[in-house]
Amino acid sequence: MPIQNVRDINVKSKYVLLRTDFNVKVIDGKITDTFRIDASIPTIKYLTNSGARVVICSHMGRPKGKSESDLSLRPIAEYMNIPFVEDCLNKDFLSDMHDGDVVLLENVRFYIGEEENDDSFAKKLSEGFDVYVNDAFAVSHRSAASIVGVTKYLQSFAGDLLIKEIENISKVMERPTHPLVAFVGGGKVSTKIGVLKKLVSIADKIVIGGAMGTTFNFALGLPVGDSLYEESMSDVALDIINFAKQNNCEVFLPLDKGVGKVFDKNTERINRDANDIHDDDVIMDDGEKTIARNKELLQDVKTVIWNGTFGLAEWGEPWGRASFELARDLAHFTKMGKIETVVGGGDTVATLNACGVFNDMTYVSTGGGAFLEFIEGKELPGIVALEK
Repeated sequence: MPIQNVRDINVKSKYVLLRTDFNVKVIDGKITDTFRIDASIPTIKYLTNSGARVVICSHMGRPKGKSESDLSLRPIAEYMNIPFVEDCLNKDFLSDMHDGDVVLLENVRFYIGEEENDDSFAKKLSEGFDVYVNDAFAVSHRSAASIVGVTKYLQSFAGDLLIKEIENISKVMERPTHPLVAFVGGGKVSTKIGVLKKLVSIADKIVIGGAMGTTFNFALGLPVGDSLYEESMSDVALDIINFAKQNNCEVFLPLDKGVGKVFDKNTERINRDANDIHDDDVIMDDGEKTIARNKELLQDVKTVIWNGTFGLAEWGEPWGRASFELARDLAHFTKMGKIETVVGGGDTVATLNACGVFNDMTYVSTGGGAFLEFIEGKELPGIVALEK
């Protein structure tokens, strides 16, 4: 059953509980990246312009049911220049709201009932509202009270961002323009087994890099030094390589690596071929040959999916070089109109921002885990709950 779009109903004078994902990093009271906040602005503007009385519910971090000042959403209310309500279960302010007003509630995860999807908490949260709108794709893979529980008590709809995420990711998974290349990085094969299998079933080529690439190289008998990899995932890596062959998907692994003698961002970067990693080498990035190979792969591609960095991009240069170069190359070819690029994952998005190419991608998802689970084909509880 398809989900209902909030734009299909009259929300004038209705009290709308709007669930967003404002889980952003705040340092010394300053928001470091407003991407997820800005992504929900179209839905908020539509609702307020339509005369709704909008109450935003969101979360930050994992406070585990306890109030923590450093996880307060107050800085977000200040950024948005809207009133702030210090308790998400406080309803006293509702009677003072007028058509077009919008307020932000305090972190819903300050209550233990949120992550437990407690029914009594969900009922209390929904009291006083006429309509529920989910615009929080990035957390829709969670069965939380403000994502799933409240839909039992309120007429529920999808916001602009949720609809946009579903449409854009579904298009690239179900109706991609070929050739399609998937770039998959990050730390652990174990967290992306399903995603890798799904991608090799639809992609023409898949590039596996970062620590995941190190695990794949280890599985093939290559040396990995004193580096991060998952020895227990060797058989899984080999299974994925064989599954790719069965699906006519070509697998590309790191040809070389950027290594140091200690795990420190200030250590000297040395480039070594994948078959020449020394026992005391610490792998911290993909190498120069791999970077050049990846760029060459983009010459004849029509669609790219990218999730996961290929090195310690958070350290900047020189250990983020493989990720930075890929981001710049994708931006170049996307701006030329040669490829469509879909990117997801917090670290990957941070890489786009670090390179100043965020706006050059075809589509950037707000989701991390939700992005991966949607690609894998799993049903997201927050979306299923809207199908009633």
